[in-house]
Amino acid sequence: MTPEQMAQGLDAGTALPPPRPLDAIDQDILRILQADGRASIRSVADRVHVSRANAYARINRLVEDGVIRGFGARVDHERAGHGTSAYITLNIVQNTWRTVREELRRLPGASHIALVGGAFDVLLLVHTPDNRALRELVLTRLQAIPEVLSTRTLLVFEEEDVGPEE
Repeated sequence: MTPEQMAQGLDAGTALPPPRPLDAIDQDILRILQADGRASIRSVADRVHVSRANAYARINRLVEDGVIRGFGARVDHERAGHGTSAYITLNIVQNTWRTVREELRRLPGASHIALVGGAFDVLLLVHTPDNRALRELVLTRLQAIPEVLSTRTLLVFEEEDVGPEE
């Protein structure tokens, strides 16, 4: 698998093999890569006490199996010019999840989209430059989606990514 393919993860249309159990070495590799996606194969191999070839093969398998969906940077959204963050809950027309998901993917600042059970149907995390941009996103973009019945915006005052401990 090429580095580009690894960085992008698998296509949405690619059929994944059935999940297989991860051993302690696989779990350690995942912890290392979650903490530092730029860790070299050599560094990973040394830290989990396997050969470079074994570490490379295991990482490739984790990517091919869909366990690792991609590699990226953890961003401080405020320092990147997106000082306003919000969780937005949506109630949608029944059986329109796929259509709504595609619309939400195109929203500027959309960071996480989840279909959930409970008092609402979808949970959306967005990062915008300011409150004005958030207002525009909710009132103009989200509420214009025909399948969206209602929204509720929860402003984030402070946030922190929780990652694996080293």
